[in-house]
Amino acid sequence: MKKSAIILGASGLTGSYLLEELLNNVNYYKIKVFTRSPLEVIHEKLEIIECDLLKLEEQKEHFKADEVYVCIGTTNSKTPNKKSYREIDFGIPVTTAQLCRENQIDTIAVISSLGANSKSSVFYIKTKGEMEESIIEMEIPNTYLLRPAMIMGPRKERRVGETIGKMIFFMINPLLVGSLKKYRGIHAEVIAKAMINLCGEKPDEKKIIESDKIWKVSESPYQTT
Repeated sequence: MKKSAIILGASGLTGSYLLEELLNNVNYYKIKVFTRSPLEVIHEKLEIIECDLLKLEEQKEHFKADEVYVCIGTTNSKTPNKKSYREIDFGIPVTTAQLCRENQIDTIAVISSLGANSKSSVFYIKTKGEMEESIIEMEIPNTYLLRPAMIMGPRKERRVGETIGKMIFFMINPLLVGSLKKYRGIHAEVIAKAMINLCGEKPDEKKIIESDKIWKVSESPYQTT
């Protein structure tokens, strides 16, 4: 039976790869994208719903699908105000999970971050950890939280610091082996494929997928150890 999916963050780096993969996947008949701005994509499967993502609860009537993918995220440089930052990185994913529970959507995949920890003194890491815990508390049957390291790939906007970081990761990636492998930079396309594999096969015994396991899951959903 063919499925439908919802994407939040389809205009971002990972979200754009995810959208392309799902639109080209014969197992899906409809892809809904909730976005604050228009997408330059036209496809017979695609339904675009323009809305304020900070008021996503207002879209409950339209928030219906078999699977939900959350690729929302910002940066300190882009959103220096901590309140606004938390509204995006915590508020949107958690509201999404609430809508999944209310509308009985049993599968959600969310991009978190390497090192996410609610007890961290680092605001970014702490916010991601609190987001993860809040989503897990929703008890959605198939919940996948992916923790990638530096996300690699071409972005539409130029981020000087991130560009330098990617250059460094490109050089040191081959040196990160064994227990250090999870710190390797990982391409957005790999993350997108991993999310689809997880939601497709629903190996719900694996809730949190660390960066080094994302590589394996992108090839096969069962390669999580």
